[in-house]
Amino acid sequence: MDSAFVIEKFILVAVIFGISLVIAMYSTYAERKVAAYLQDRLGPDRAGPFGILQPLADGVKMFMKEEIIPASSNRWLFIVGPGLALLCACIGTAVIPWGSPMEIGGKIVPLQVADINVGVLYIFGVVSLGVYGVMIGGWASNNKYSLLSAIRAASQNISYEIAMGLSVIALLLMTNTLSLKEIVDQQHGLNWNVWYQPLGFLIFMVCSFAETNRAPFDLPECETELIGGYHTEYSSMKLGFYLFAEYINMFVSSAVMAALYWGGYNYPGMDYVAAHLGPTWAPLIGTAVFFGKIVMFIFFFMWVRWTIPRFRYDQLMNLGWKGLIPLAIANIIITGIVIAIIEKF
Repeated sequence: MDSAFVIEKFILVAVIFGISLVIAMYSTYAERKVAAYLQDRLGPDRAGPFGILQPLADGVKMFMKEEIIPASSNRWLFIVGPGLALLCACIGTAVIPWGSPMEIGGKIVPLQVADINVGVLYIFGVVSLGVYGVMIGGWASNNKYSLLSAIRAASQNISYEIAMGLSVIALLLMTNTLSLKEIVDQQHGLNWNVWYQPLGFLIFMVCSFAETNRAPFDLPECETELIGGYHTEYSSMKLGFYLFAEYINMFVSSAVMAALYWGGYNYPGMDYVAAHLGPTWAPLIGTAVFFGKIVMFIFFFMWVRWTIPRFRYDQLMNLGWKGLIPLAIANIIITGIVIAIIEKF
């Protein structure tokens, strides 16, 4: 194997991993600031200018706190749980195309770690594995509230993952590919899939809230019923891993939504920009546009959290099984009929 290829991928992985951690870290700061704005408060303002160093202070606090492992817990699984949650959150970034290929020193470098032809299935597989971190942590804690939270997380994951998968099937009928890179390339300019699949996007977005355990679907962390949920017994950086995993999942979910439905790194006038800036700088503009869309979705995640009250558990399950799944099936049927009519005439 070409050593230059290995070095190129290693650098790309390191950069994406670093960006994911920084975004997760400062998403905690943004969450507080957004909540403060919506509630007419100031939010963090003591650590550095405008409180910008608050995430660093929180990180030091997490590392310095006493680490407690309950005597009645399954010690090995108790440690594995948060690590698995963070790992599954991070590896989802591998198949996301962050920008069009750019030229560096006469060599074309793709801004994607792995362009596999089943990228969509890979994302769903990683998302499915992510719930194991929550389940293992909840069960290994040997705490009835944590166990109940793990059960909720598993049932919630099953019901909403079905609707999410069905919503994407309609998109795949249009694009005829499972490669995220090809799906993004088909949305050149302003030819974004959201114009053709608005219902599919809406279903996918709602399911993303449930998959990431974000309000109003944060029943596994419902403090009014379960104290803290699956991470009740966790402290120090193990708790930090769970919190980081949630924000990285939010980042990855936003990136997938932007790639599948909102054109990824495509934007109006990109051909004009490419003609004037060349193959080195133009892809960076596309990457910046992509991250702008991701930030927009992250803000929307936070806006919804501090605006809409939490569902009851029965309402959560009813929406998944009786609302979103039938809607997703209807969307597949309508999409299939429209495609058949277009191909015939």
